[in-house]
Order: sequence, then structure tokens, then C-alpha cells
Amino acid sequence: MTNASVREFKMPDVGEGLTEAEILKWYVQPGDTVTDGQVVCEVETAKAAVELPIPYDGVVRALHFPEGTTVDVGTSIIAVEVAGGAAPAQEEAPAAPAPAAEPERPAEQPAARQPVLVGYGVATSSTRRRPRKQAQDPAAQQAASAVQSELNGHGAAPAAPPAPVAPAAPASSAAPAQRPLAKPPVRKLAKDLGVDLATVTPTGPDGVITRDDVHAAVAAAQAPRQAAPAAQPAAPAAPAPSAAPASYDSVRETRIPVKGVRKATAAAMVGSAFTAPHVTEFVTVDVTRTMKLVEELKQDKEFAGLRVNPLLLIAKALLVAIRRNPDINASWDEAAQEIVVKHYVNLGIAAATPRGLIVPNIKDAHAKTLPELAASLGELVSTAREGRTSPSAMQGGTVTITNVGVFGVDTGTPILNPGESAILAVGAIKLQPWVHKGKVKPRQVTTLALSFDHRLVDGELGSKVLADVAAVLEQPKRLITWA
Repeated sequence: MTNASVREFKMPDVGEGLTEAEILKWYVQPGDTVTDGQVVCEVETAKAAVELPIPYDGVVRALHFPEGTTVDVGTSIIAVEVAGGAAPAQEEAPAAPAPAAEPERPAEQPAARQPVLVGYGVATSSTRRRPRKQAQDPAAQQAASAVQSELNGHGAAPAAPPAPVAPAAPASSAAPAQRPLAKPPVRKLAKDLGVDLATVTPTGPDGVITRDDVHAAVAAAQAPRQAAPAAQPAAPAAPAPSAAPASYDSVRETRIPVKGVRKATAAAMVGSAFTAPHVTEFVTVDVTRTMKLVEELKQDKEFAGLRVNPLLLIAKALLVAIRRNPDINASWDEAAQEIVVKHYVNLGIAAATPRGLIVPNIKDAHAKTLPELAASLGELVSTAREGRTSPSAMQGGTVTITNVGVFGVDTGTPILNPGESAILAVGAIKLQPWVHKGKVKPRQVTTLALSFDHRLVDGELGSKVLADVAAVLEQPKRLITWA
């Protein structure tokens, strides 16, 4: 190309505060021509799968990482040759591609730091792929691999031997008197595992401590106790559905790396469970009239083409209860020591997807009519099943519904979505004997469970909200009189 230059497109922060993403699929190859706005790859973040468009026209010269690689935000992932002109406004300067096995770079640099834009930092290395290291004593090697796999969630496939972990020589640039150099996530990992960073041998550039170094320190400490791993009892294997005994015996365990949506969900649930004091209350309610109303709405022309099911009326019942008890729709601001009451409802709906549980929310659900709410629910569910939920759709939720009844479960004790004060679990709707008008009759019955943050929701408020939801579902006409 005449008067051409190469532009490096960097992994953007496609969601609020994300630090990395996994490249799921490339849609282009070197030599392909691309245009501004063309999707070049699909990546999975901690929140969702997202397609990335290229911001300029040109010819692909290099793909810096293969599919399946986890890459830091701000790292160049594709080089495109463009015809003259300056780089796009969101790109500061071309970044050299990072070698696939290069260790992590430090977040704290001894020299002056360079200003960066969100999602387009100056990192020169990025991948989470582990470098190969020198072998050590077989027994210690096996023990170290076992501990590392257990703590980090990166197990090898059954047929491949675990990668050995061995401490490397300390970097000479780290002064003994200095605070150990490590990225914030590595410091948190060390804290969670009880590892003193001052005792860890760094292997990263400029004396930086990496995740591998922390895990190696843990493995070294555990090795004396696990010198004979064969003596340890094997973990129970998952039942093999109609598999032959030989197949069952040949594969005793399957290890699944914890990453993407599952990794984010696990961290969020642990943080929520051990931060907010949870209280859960239950109520069993006759929803026969609600089920009849669902069937009537399905025949209503106003709902033609819309998804009408019990969840729609349950969502509306919860919105009515929140309107009558607005203090339930709040969050706890630990830094400011304040309760933040929200005068809007972004209604989260927990959805099971192939990549894990996600909780997209319907923005301003409180202001929607019943047909509008039905349309929003249908779109939310379809998008989630297709794996196309955007990160923005999962941010800003205020209260959540999780429908465990679709799995035939009676109820549960749900954990709060971080930043929210309440979550409603809906159990299976079943035909049960029920006392109705003084006689035992078969009625449609379900059990609701409301978990709430006891720091800002006391028992009275939580009970009123749950009772209101139950009352609306028992007598749906209250949707009119209470709305």
C-alpha cells in the first residue's frame, strides 16, 4: 500500500473495570482486508461474550494471539496496515505484540509512569499463558502441580502431564529493602493464600512477583506434606452416564479452568456472601388466580407475539411491592457509610447460559407497562441464550429475581447480587392440596424466598415486601388497585 503505516489495535475495556479477556474466535486472517466497524474477533470477558469491531480500514498484517488466549486490557491483539493518516483518537501509540509466554508486567514501575487511556494502556506484555520452566525433583514437581491446579483452577487435560513449577533466580534489579513489586491482583492472591510477598522469589522482569511465583511458594510449603500424593484419597468422580467401566476407570477426574463469566461469578458471590449479612424469609402462596391470568393474557391482542409466563406477573408483583416499600431498593455505600435509596428499578433476571450464570437487568423496569415488561423480558432471555448479552446490560442492577422453579426446585436461599439489597427466588409451581374457602382443593402453589442485606433492610421491611409479592400473586387484581 502507498504511504502506509501499521496500526496496533489493542484489547479494549469493553466493560466497566475489566482487566482481561479471552479471545474466543478470530473472524479475519493475515492478508484479509478490513473496514471501519467490521467485527474482527469475539472475546469473552468476566461478564459476557463481546464482538470487537476494528476502528479503521486496512489490511490485516498479524494476529498477535491465537484463539483461547487470555489477554490483558491495553495489549495489542492485531496489526493492521492502513493507508497514511494518523492513528484513531482512542489509540495512543502502537504497542509491540507480546510474546505468548512472556510473564506479567508490573503495575508499579520504578520509573515515571506514562499516562494511559482506559482500555489502551502501555503494557508491553499481557498473556496469562504460563512459560515452561526447568524440571525439578519428580516428587516435588508432582506435589507442586497438584497444589497449583487446586488453587488456581488451571488443570491439565487428563492425557497431558502437568507443567512443572520451579523457582527461578531472583531478578537483580529488585532491591532487598524495597517493597516487593507485584500487581494488585497478585498481592490479593498472596493475601488470600497467606503468603508473605517478602519471602517470595520473583521471576518477572525488574524483580516483579507473578502469580506463578506465589503458587510456587505455596507449593514449596506444601511439598513436605504431600511428598507421597498417591497416599491421598482420590476426589469423588462425577457419575458417568451409561459409560463403559473401562472409560470410567481411565478418566477419574476432569478439571475445568475457572475463567470468564464463571470466574467473575465466583468472585462476586464470595464477596457478597462474606460482606453483606444475608437474611432469607420464605412464604408459600396459592397462585392459581395468577396462572389463570397468564392464560388469559396469552389470548389478549395487546400481548400478541410477546412471551407471557408466570415470571412476567411475578416481576410485576415485585415492582409493585418495591413501589409500596421503596427502602428495599437500595445499596450500602461502605466508603461513605451511607444507604443509597434508588428511585428507579433496574430489575435483574438471573439467566443460566453455557458460559455460566449471568444477571442482565431491565433498565427502568418500574416505568414499563405490562406489555413493555413482557417485551423486555423476552428480549433479555433470548439475548442471554444466544450469548450476546452486553456488559452494560449487566451493570447497574438494583434488585434481582432468580427462577429456580424451572429446574423443578421448590425454593432456595439466593445470594445477593453485589451492590443490591434484595433478591427474590421463585420456586416450582405445583398442583398441591390447599385449603380454599374452607375446603381442601387442588391448587397451584409455589414458595417464594427473599434474601436481603440486613445492614439496611430489617425484618419488618423484608417481611412487608415478601408479603406484598405473595398478596399480588394470590389476588392479581391488586396489580390494578395497588399500582
